Amino acid sequence: MMLHRHAGCHAALVLLACLAAFIAGAAQAQPRPSRVASLNLCTDQLLLALADRGQILSLSRLAQDDSISFLAHQVAGLPMNDGSAETILFERPDLVLTGTYGQQEQIALLRRQGLEVLPLGPWAGLEDGRGQIRALARRLGHPDRGEALITRIDAALERGRGIVPDRRSILVYERGGWVLAPHSPLSEILVHMGFRLHQEALGLDQGGVARLESIVTVPPDFMLVDAASSRAVDSGTALFAHPALAEAVPPERRLALPRRLTICGGPSTPVAINMLSNTVRAKVR
Repeated sequence: MMLHRHAGCHAALVLLACLAAFIAGAAQAQPRPSRVASLNLCTDQLLLALADRGQILSLSRLAQDDSISFLAHQVAGLPMNDGSAETILFERPDLVLTGTYGQQEQIALLRRQGLEVLPLGPWAGLEDGRGQIRALARRLGHPDRGEALITRIDAALERGRGIVPDRRSILVYERGGWVLAPHSPLSEILVHMGFRLHQEALGLDQGGVARLESIVTVPPDFMLVDAASSRAVDSGTALFAHPALAEAVPPERRLALPRRLTICGGPSTPVAINMLSNTVRAKVR
């Protein structure tokens, strides 16, 4: 009976392996899309990084905004869409890339009309990002480009490994007082560098809005902010210039990154890691 049971398990494993190989082969057999539309800033960036230019049917209008779009300099001459399902249906793409938030109705409508839609959400972590890059690169017919981007990300991570002395604390502080969730790619990068996340000290284990009084009372060793935060242009950025915050976390203890490097995971990620590593080496003693 034991021998038979082992034989049965072996047969089941062989069957599962064959099934996996069949599914993988079927995925590879999909024709390379030649008319790809993107409805989301982050999918714009990945499409620009991984596809042939001739495969790109249209990008979202956000792709040309250089304040938030890392590859805005590459979009000249490419068509822009208004993000509506009606426009995309008129274009008749063979693949549509979307985000996962706020686009469910468009996704459902496009799929009902027989279009292939690939929703790509915000990265839950760097490993999730690697999987997303690989999946999209394979679907676009350029798996080597996906692996090359992952290699750049991993090389940047390795260069920044453990460069922070004494587990200094850091708070990622965004406009309006928002604090980054501890489980995010940027938080993961900071911990990888040797920082200790300051959210827990503020009672924000899941992120959220940090009261100015809390930060001033229990300040972090360092704060990571948007590079544009040095200018108070509206109520969302006024907090950065508050005198109490300036005293608790002065400019020499603030690390800055342009928003366009952190708003999306993708081709901007290795650049963000390298820039942050250089800033850390210059400021964190």
